[in-house]
Amino acid sequence: MKIIKRNGSEVTFDREKICRAIEKANESGDGRPELTQRQIDYISFVIEDYCNEIGRALSVEEIQELVETLIIQQNAPETAKRYIRYRFTRNLARRANTTDENILSLIECNNEEVKQENSNKNPTVNSVQRDYMAGEVSKDLTRRVLLPEDIVKAHEDGIIHFHDADYFAQHMHNCDLVNLEDMLQNGTVISGTLIEKPHSFSTACNIATQIIAQVASNQYGGQSISLTHLAPFVQISREKIARQVRAEMERVGVDPGEEKMAEIVEERLLEEIRRGVQTIQYQVVTLLTTNGQAPFVTVFMYLGEAKDPQLKHDLALIIREVLEQRCRGVKNEAGVYVTPAFPKLIYVLEEDNIHEDSPYWDLTCLAAKCTAKRMVPDYISEKMMLKLKVDSNGDGQCYTCMGCRSFLTPYVDENGKPKYYGRFNQGVVTINLVDVACTACQDGRDRERFWQVLDERLELCHRALKCRHERLEGTLSDAAPILWQYGALARLGKGEPITKLLHGGYSTISLGYAGLWECVYAVLGKKLTDPEGEAFGLEIMQRLNDACKGWKEAENIHYSLYGTPLESTTYKFAKCLQKRFGKIPGVTDKSYITNSYHVHVTEPIDAFDKLAFEAKFQELSPGGAISYVEVPNMQDNLDAVLEVMKFIYDNIMYAELNTKSDYCQVCGFDGEIQVVEEDGKLVWECPNCGNRDQNKMNVARRTCGYIGSQYWNQGRTQEIKERVLHL
Repeated sequence: MKIIKRNGSEVTFDREKICRAIEKANESGDGRPELTQRQIDYISFVIEDYCNEIGRALSVEEIQELVETLIIQQNAPETAKRYIRYRFTRNLARRANTTDENILSLIECNNEEVKQENSNKNPTVNSVQRDYMAGEVSKDLTRRVLLPEDIVKAHEDGIIHFHDADYFAQHMHNCDLVNLEDMLQNGTVISGTLIEKPHSFSTACNIATQIIAQVASNQYGGQSISLTHLAPFVQISREKIARQVRAEMERVGVDPGEEKMAEIVEERLLEEIRRGVQTIQYQVVTLLTTNGQAPFVTVFMYLGEAKDPQLKHDLALIIREVLEQRCRGVKNEAGVYVTPAFPKLIYVLEEDNIHEDSPYWDLTCLAAKCTAKRMVPDYISEKMMLKLKVDSNGDGQCYTCMGCRSFLTPYVDENGKPKYYGRFNQGVVTINLVDVACTACQDGRDRERFWQVLDERLELCHRALKCRHERLEGTLSDAAPILWQYGALARLGKGEPITKLLHGGYSTISLGYAGLWECVYAVLGKKLTDPEGEAFGLEIMQRLNDACKGWKEAENIHYSLYGTPLESTTYKFAKCLQKRFGKIPGVTDKSYITNSYHVHVTEPIDAFDKLAFEAKFQELSPGGAISYVEVPNMQDNLDAVLEVMKFIYDNIMYAELNTKSDYCQVCGFDGEIQVVEEDGKLVWECPNCGNRDQNKMNVARRTCGYIGSQYWNQGRTQEIKERVLHL
């Protein structure tokens, strides 16, 4: 059994330390000690039992609060006062410098909380440590200087989550859709070097990876690029190769004829496409940006973006190569093909590819094969998106998300044209709906009180979001030239502020939400999937949307409701809820809470029923959301995968299939690595050889809409362990 020290490191629980601390407080008074040794032992055993029952590692602060409560219960008020006074004095001393110990624990790699904070960052690597060290300083400044005290306290108590506080000190935004078309067609500047329009597909791919790395180093969220923006360079390469082949034939005095010439050109062209796609795949996986991880990039594959038949044909060639290479995987250090985390792939289901007689049905079959083996691509339904994303011209739009699920709101520029690439999200603040429900229902279920508390918390979130917005206002384009001056997001002048891009819908800012399932259960005592629970859940979602609408109309800032992809925060929220309200069955009795509107991971439900049910809630998450179904190994059942894909097309805008793709380096097992319990802690174990060394296995799981491969905290690991299959 473990406890978490203040610097984040884990140590083995030691009951004797509790006894010694109580003994000191008990004996340091002037009079007779209030507690007997038997009482002191009783307190320590009660705490030990509680730690065993809670099912997770408690922090030192949580244990000390238990000690205070139990001392008072033993009718020892003076001892409790001395114990509390000692804690207060020690806390004051610690506050004199809030960062040193945390930074040192990061460098020594013994901060378990941080090591498991991001499933795609390796905390032993210098670049990651440097990023985390800078993050500790930023968080310290944010807590002490930049944010109001009540927002800081609400964040620390798990009432809200102020996302990415480790980047807040800088004038940085969240995520975006990179205008790759503008940068490739009109040129850009990278590190002071002019990059002109490329003269081949492979060069365009190489430049694209440099742009991806530069963008990732100047923001903290995900970015998305479209393969459609690379497709025009296929024809440029085709013409270039044709000239080269013709010159070669003339040199050797051979005339193979136009048909053979065209065949040779296409063969060489496919080879160039292969090399170009490989450049994107391998560079994205191997690049380390300034935040110590591979760029969080999404690649969008949408045939409907191509406006002429030749461009669509060439785009299909690129999509095919991307899917084939991703299906193959990348080699790990042992030379075995495994599933990479990035780039994330999104494939749009449309009339040209969704039916057996569609012209690009073969691409959809390849996408199904890739999903079954490597968990990507994810799927957007053009049909559903055109219904849900309608702009001010009355036209439905289909476009990619930014990163894993954050969607821009429809936008029409000053010329009356829809615009998505070059836009961005300012940041996120998430409301803990479970805490709202538990606060309102402490004295019994009370729906009227729930709405009152919800409105109070929404205003708290609103003020926190305004802090995010105001932090960006006045930022000069010089802060990130690749973004603001050289086309990724805009082409502003040097020294020009980005303020005009923060208003009027050009960018969005997101109200996140988490734990709808537990929230509904706490208020009604019914599941979200119950008819009454569903109606109440939809009512809550509408209330959140109405709040965003009101703020938007009052301030001309596009607030949007966002189904938060909790990663480490799911664990943080759960711990805070247990600390504030104890373990409430069905509400706070797990080490995690449910992401956004999702059906609980333990709930038995059919894949098709789950997608149809969640579609109603996804419609009310215009700022972003994704649904998933958990499936077993589907590599030998692609027909079932295709049936799910067809159902997505007809019923829900954005969804994915979660399968397993693991590898044990000790015995060569290629299947699902299991989660087991060891000394009160969840660990990963190969079911074939029993290997538990995380350094000798490759585990990939989708946790928040994207794939993680560096393991997870105990709350998220429990959630992964408890998932039931939907197919």
